Amino acid sequence: MIEFVLGESDLVDVRFAVSPLNELTLSLRVLKDPARYPLHLPFARRIRDVDTEVLLALSNDRGWTPDFLSPRPQTPFTKIADEFAALREVSTRTMRRHLRAVLGEVPAVLRDRDRVLEALETYWHVALAGHWDRMRAVLEADIAHRGREMAQHGLAAMLSGISERITFSSPVVRVLIKGVEPRRVEARGQGLTLMPSLFARRTAVPVDPEAPPLLIYAARGAGTVWETGRASGPAALVRVLGQVRADLLAGLGEPRSSTDVARRTGVTTSAVNQHLRALRDAGLLASQRHGRSVVYARTELGDALVSHSSGRGSNSADPPFSRT
Repeated sequence: MIEFVLGESDLVDVRFAVSPLNELTLSLRVLKDPARYPLHLPFARRIRDVDTEVLLALSNDRGWTPDFLSPRPQTPFTKIADEFAALREVSTRTMRRHLRAVLGEVPAVLRDRDRVLEALETYWHVALAGHWDRMRAVLEADIAHRGREMAQHGLAAMLSGISERITFSSPVVRVLIKGVEPRRVEARGQGLTLMPSLFARRTAVPVDPEAPPLLIYAARGAGTVWETGRASGPAALVRVLGQVRADLLAGLGEPRSSTDVARRTGVTTSAVNQHLRALRDAGLLASQRHGRSVVYARTELGDALVSHSSGRGSNSADPPFSRT
């Protein structure tokens, strides 16, 4: 059991963050053992021309990786260039200490610092950079959902909704992680950072017991990132909305950015934005801005319309986020 003890200032400093370097790091689990991550097999099959010898050596049999590869983000939406710049500033001594904490020793292939850094940057550009916009949209949609849950139902309900392994009884957040030595971490004004990940199966915390409170958890909708093709709107819906808007509404059961919607449908981004705004103004979609992205998803009304048009009956699920 990991315990994060939050003081008064920490309780009002529970923050969410997205980290591209963290996603890179956790995706190494998929590279090492694709069979354990069936949702990400389409991603794993596309990876070519990377230094697998280095990348596979960076994690142990449980998929744990050294803490220098999963730094606590200083801003909600960190850029990969900034994270790589910070990574280059990490001392060789610190890197090796973190490697030993996870691997027991520093494998020979990881003793060449420049090779490690080059392998990570190449892997980002080859395997992840082209997918990052839609990856980030799913992560940001998850944050919007968790933020609404916390606002409506409180911190304890939001945390338990992330995982049954997380409980909160003020002022202590408890995280059950098998195979980890129990420890108690005093936040002491550092707050608690929550970081959704597409590649986390459950929950993860830093290896270093002295590290500030950081909780990585599995994001909602991770499997939608690698989907291809476009959803086709039900015929009854097409007669009311037209083919393009019916297809857009049918395809937004999970939150997506307008850029991702345009990529999937083959419609220009400017045209997609016009259609999405029209559907939003009609109350069929909700939108939420995160950084440079605007994420859209169906409202309860939109869900009901798609369900009835498809002959599946009504769907009373909550909307992914509040309408703006």
